Amino acid sequence: MPQVAVITGASAGVGRACARVFAGAGYDVALLARGDAGLEAAAKEVDSAGRRSLALKVDTADADALDEAAARIEQELGPIEVWVNNAMTTVFAPFTDIEAEEFRRVTEVTYLGFVYGTNAALSRMLPRDHGAIVQVGSALAYRGIPLQSAYCGAKHAVQGFTESLRCELLHRRSGVNVTMVQMPALNTPQFSWVLSRLPKRAQPVPPIYQPEVAARAVLYAARHPRRREYWVGGSTAATLIANALLPGVLDRYLGRTGFSSQQTAQPEDSGRPANLWEPVDEATDFGPHGEFDDRAHARSVQWWCTMHREATLSIAVAAAVAARVVRSRGRSRRRR
Repeated sequence: MPQVAVITGASAGVGRACARVFAGAGYDVALLARGDAGLEAAAKEVDSAGRRSLALKVDTADADALDEAAARIEQELGPIEVWVNNAMTTVFAPFTDIEAEEFRRVTEVTYLGFVYGTNAALSRMLPRDHGAIVQVGSALAYRGIPLQSAYCGAKHAVQGFTESLRCELLHRRSGVNVTMVQMPALNTPQFSWVLSRLPKRAQPVPPIYQPEVAARAVLYAARHPRRREYWVGGSTAATLIANALLPGVLDRYLGRTGFSSQQTAQPEDSGRPANLWEPVDEATDFGPHGEFDDRAHARSVQWWCTMHREATLSIAVAAAVAARVVRSRGRSRRRR
């Protein structure tokens, strides 16, 4: 029987890339999002891959709607094997320029949406003692940056919530696993539709990766959910390590560079639509990619090493042995 995966925020960006990757790997896919055009296009892609799709228009900030969606998914597709929490929204602005209602909305979607989705999944997985929940995180779950206080706060909250839940599942010796995948900057449509009060157009902080890099990592995590956390991209690893060792230095560095690095040279269009309250892909399908294809990496060496740890270790040992041989020969020649 085919396995069933649920993906929130599936109409565009990372969620859309996940829909394609999971369908290609043989999963039937339930697609949860708000935009009609994006959902319809995503469902067609799953169907074209020979898998069953179920597209449901759901706002993840609505706990009851998510639970109802989960019930319908199990009725129409079958038991949920994998639940991917991915839906997000944000506001690009200094904290003092964000309205209270806007901050609340970001928190409800980007944090509480994960809580509600996790609860909907667990209520079905725990009785079966089987299943995997993947939280799509970010390097910003550990390292806050300027102009993204609402998003960073939500991702930090997801991180803390997931750690607490993981401990509870371990305590009860549950067969359900929860893991988190910390992402780098990604080339997704969010920078075209995010609510922004910046003078210039928002951009991801380089280096930028394509959403397929993230999607392949999510699939791998879903298949190997016992590992508590995955880092994707060399920039994510470097950021998290640097933040653990020198957080104060990063505070000062980001205070100097964090404003300019998140803006292009183009002025922002203050009249364009934003997706904070309403979807912008109801009539237009944005797909997985944003506007930065010419600057985005399609592969990550760091992620390849993560997936092939034994090969990476063997290469590292061989390199160390070779370096030692070279040094030994150099010392022998000097003695002569």
